[in-house]
Amino acid sequence: MISPPAGGVEERSYLEAWVITLGHALTHWYPATFYLLLPLIGKELGLSYSEIGTVLTVQYIAGALSNIPGGLVVDCIGRKGLLMALALFWIGFPYLLMGFANAFWMLVVCTTLIGIGNNLWHPTAIPLLARRFPERKGLVVAMHGMGGNVGDAVAPLAAGAMLVLFSWRQVVVMNVIPGIVMSALILLYLGRLNIENDTRQHGRDIKEALTDTLRGFGSLMLNKTLLLLSISSAFRSMTQGSLLAFVPMFLGQQMGYSTVRVGACMFGLQAAGFVAAPIAGHLSDRVGRRGIMMSSMLMTGVTLLFMAIACQSPVFVFFVAILGFFLFAIRAVLQAWVLDTAPKNMGGTAIGFLFAVQAVGGAIGPIVSGVLADVYGLASVFYFLAGTIVVANLFIFLTPSGESIKKLAAKTNRS
Repeated sequence: MISPPAGGVEERSYLEAWVITLGHALTHWYPATFYLLLPLIGKELGLSYSEIGTVLTVQYIAGALSNIPGGLVVDCIGRKGLLMALALFWIGFPYLLMGFANAFWMLVVCTTLIGIGNNLWHPTAIPLLARRFPERKGLVVAMHGMGGNVGDAVAPLAAGAMLVLFSWRQVVVMNVIPGIVMSALILLYLGRLNIENDTRQHGRDIKEALTDTLRGFGSLMLNKTLLLLSISSAFRSMTQGSLLAFVPMFLGQQMGYSTVRVGACMFGLQAAGFVAAPIAGHLSDRVGRRGIMMSSMLMTGVTLLFMAIACQSPVFVFFVAILGFFLFAIRAVLQAWVLDTAPKNMGGTAIGFLFAVQAVGGAIGPIVSGVLADVYGLASVFYFLAGTIVVANLFIFLTPSGESIKKLAAKTNRS
C-alpha cells in the first residue's frame, strides 16, 4: 500500500488528486465532443443509424479486448505519470485523425485506436487515488468521476458554440491542443511523484512481477462480487453509451434543436452528474455502496420511462437533466465497490476487468439502439434502455452484502 508520509501530505495528496481529476476531464472531453459531432459526420458521410451505432460499438469492443491487458501492465510496472500521459495522448490523437476521414472505414479505424488508448487511464488513476485515501475511497473516486463529468458537460457546450463558426473537421483539429498540454502537465507534475512511490515496484524483476500479477488475476476471476458488479456495469454502460449517442440525435432531428441548444442540453445532463457524484461517493462511504447503487438505478429506470413518454415535449429536456443526476452518480460508487473487493496490489487489473466487461455492454448498446431507431423510431431507444438499467439493478441486488465484502477483502489482502 502507498502510505502518505507524515507532515502536510493530505494537502499535497488532494492537489495530486485534482491534477489527476483534470486529466480525467480531458479523457472525457474528446468522446463528449465526438457524440455531438457524430450526427454531422454521419450526415456528411451518408451513414445510417445502424452504421453510426457500429462506429461506437467498434470503439467499445476495442476497449473490451484491451482493458484487461492494460490493467495487467499497470500492476506490473510503475511510472504511473507516464502511463496517464500516454493514455491521454492516445485518446486525443485519433480524434485529430478523424478530421481527415472521408469514409466509414476511416472512422472505424480511429475509434478502434481510441478504444485501445482509453484502457490505460482508469486502471492507473483510480487505484492510485483509492490507495491514497483508503477510508475515503468513495469520495476520492467520485472526485475523479467529477472530472469526467466536467469534460462531458463542457465539451458539448464548447463544441456546439464552435460549430457556429467552424466545420466539424476544423473543430476536431483544434480540439487536440488541450490534450497535448494536459499530457505534458501530468508527465511533469506526477512523473516524479510516481517514480518515488513505485521504487519497490521498480526493484522487482519484471518476470516476478508478471508472475505475481497473473496469479492474482486468476484469484480475481473467482471473485463473485467482482463478477456481478462487472456484469451490472455492462448493462449500465449499455444504457449510458446509447444515451450519449442518441439523445443528441433525438434533440437535433426530432425536436429541431440547433447545435448550441443540443450542446446546452448535454451540458445539463453532465452537470447534474457532476453535482451528484460527490454526494453519492460520500454517502457510499458512510452508509454502504449497495443502497446508493440500487436507489440510483431505480430512479434512472423511472426517468427513462418518463423520457419515452415525454418525447416531442419540452419536458423531455427536464428529464434529461434528472437522468444525469442519477445515472452518473453511481459510476464512482461502483468503481470504489470493486476496489473494496480486490487485493491492494491488483487494483489496476480489477478496474481493467471492470472496464473490459462494461465495454462489452457499451459495444452492444449503440448498435442495438441504432437498429431499433431505424425500424421503430428514436423513441423506442428509451424504452429499451429503461429495460437495460432494470437488469443492471437486478445484478446489484444479487451482489453479496457489505459485511461479506469486508470479509472477502480482508481475506484477499492477506493472501
